[in-house]
Amino acid sequence: MDPSRGIGTFVVWDYVVFAGMLLISAAIGIYYAFAGDKQQTSKDFLMGGRRMSAVPVALSLTASFMSAVTVLGTPTEVYRFGAIFSLFGITYLLVVVISAEIFLPVFYKLGITSTYEYLELRFNKYVRLCGTIVYIIQTVLYTGIVIYAPALALNQVTGFDLWGAVVATGVVCTFYCTLGGLKAVVWTDVFQVGIMLAGFVSVLIQASVIQGGIGTIINDARNGGRLNFWNFNPNPLQRHTFWTIILGGTFTWTSLYGVNQSQVQRYISCKSRFQAKLSLYINLVGLWVILVCAVLCGLALYSRYHDCDPWTNNKVSAPDQLMPYLVLDILQDYPGLPGLFVACAYSGTLSTVSSSINALAAVTVEDLVKPNFRSLSERSLSWISQGMSVLFGALCIGMAALASLMGALLQAALSIIGMIGGPLLGLFSLGILVPFANSIGALIGLIAGFAASFWVGIGAQLYPPLPERTMPLSLETYGCNNTYNGSNWMTTTAMPFSTTAFQGHNVERTPLMDNWYSLSYLYFSTLGTLVTLFVGILVSLSTGGRKQNLDRKFLLTKEDILFNFDNFKKKEQVLSYKSHPVEEGGTDNPAFNHIEMNFTDPSGRTSGTHL
Repeated sequence: MDPSRGIGTFVVWDYVVFAGMLLISAAIGIYYAFAGDKQQTSKDFLMGGRRMSAVPVALSLTASFMSAVTVLGTPTEVYRFGAIFSLFGITYLLVVVISAEIFLPVFYKLGITSTYEYLELRFNKYVRLCGTIVYIIQTVLYTGIVIYAPALALNQVTGFDLWGAVVATGVVCTFYCTLGGLKAVVWTDVFQVGIMLAGFVSVLIQASVIQGGIGTIINDARNGGRLNFWNFNPNPLQRHTFWTIILGGTFTWTSLYGVNQSQVQRYISCKSRFQAKLSLYINLVGLWVILVCAVLCGLALYSRYHDCDPWTNNKVSAPDQLMPYLVLDILQDYPGLPGLFVACAYSGTLSTVSSSINALAAVTVEDLVKPNFRSLSERSLSWISQGMSVLFGALCIGMAALASLMGALLQAALSIIGMIGGPLLGLFSLGILVPFANSIGALIGLIAGFAASFWVGIGAQLYPPLPERTMPLSLETYGCNNTYNGSNWMTTTAMPFSTTAFQGHNVERTPLMDNWYSLSYLYFSTLGTLVTLFVGILVSLSTGGRKQNLDRKFLLTKEDILFNFDNFKKKEQVLSYKSHPVEEGGTDNPAFNHIEMNFTDPSGRTSGTHL
């Protein structure tokens, strides 16, 4: 790079592009609030009336999955640790297949709105309540990080007040989510995924032009050791290897796609199970495209700064500021394009946060309000759903402050998903895959899973792994002109993203710290899932789990698997869950009284019942 040339700043056209993205997103929410099908019932508001089709839902799943954490964190990850991160492409395939073929069939045939309704049907109301509360905590924490990430980018590239940007993010999301419900969330996601792709592509094209082509970028990456795709070391203490990404990553992301309310709520809002599965597989293509773009941006970032690292050279105060720095460096001669990239990061946040707010509202109404206030009308429940959206929007804005105490954005986000999502994945897997699992085993298994994942997760925050475990690649500064003072770069907010705010300094390392607390963060979810399953199975077997009379509709059955082959032969039937498992502690759920179901008896006759 030429050190004699400073980076650019935001100009009027950048603000115009950025403001246009916000206005269009808000307009979609207004449209679904006042035009077309209004949100007359909680079902309309939370589930889009269960009339959504595959393509917009698929794009919505992609947009919310690929948040600003991806836009800012993944290129930095590749820049510092290499392109081994691209192996997540295999992980995404496994995650989508598992979600579509194991979890989706059970959730869809029961016609539930909240995934945690399943826990009461399969176990009892206490297990459901535990799952609901844990999900709310997880989502608010994760959403705090997602809100904070683009606010950081805005602060660094425009000089916007950091916390003003945080509040603006939450307010815009809350606005269109509260007005338009799930339909607004899905269709704004469709628009925003286009913005995300445009932002990535603009960076890739200009970086290729400046660096002399993709070939030069790849050669620089190879010479710098960034093309480290195949590391088959089975050591679970190494941060990223083939096994940690494929095995640990699959458990981590299945906890999000398979059982997390914000994802499940959208694909079960599709008008048929075929459309729901199709949305997941179309979404897989979107995940691959975004991953390829993010990895290539990381390689371009390294090619541009391979001999003068801005972080080591104190041009940025944290690694997660590298992408905004690159954008203002290479796109300064094209007014509007820096604004497009910031809109790209912002779009990732809007899509994820709005999905989270809508899912939190759904869980609260279905799991906490309906069972305790049975006389409420559908219109009243719709108003309560909107009120919950406002409440959780405000709460997520407040929790964004916690993100400033976490480590690097990407790892912090995945750590939260793993520590909390893993035991929840184990809980749902117990219910769907283990016929003899009972409520006692489920509850004790969940507690054990949380104990294990939080022990290692919090320990890793207090005593971070040594560099030989994380294996960051070398960053050079021999090409920098250290007399240059980089006048245009704003480092107004120095934040501890390179380590963790909880790190214990000058502490003598022990075998516990160097081994147990050095477990790869991708295995947090794996550990939580497996401990929950193992303990849940043992306790269920020892507390009479084999004696319960369980309805097969709460399990993954052979018919669910064969559905793929006879989908075009007969009309899909939605099962009834009127009969509950005969187990002490099981209760009828009044939240299901308004749902009309069809079911097929053993002789093949279909009858309807209004529960």
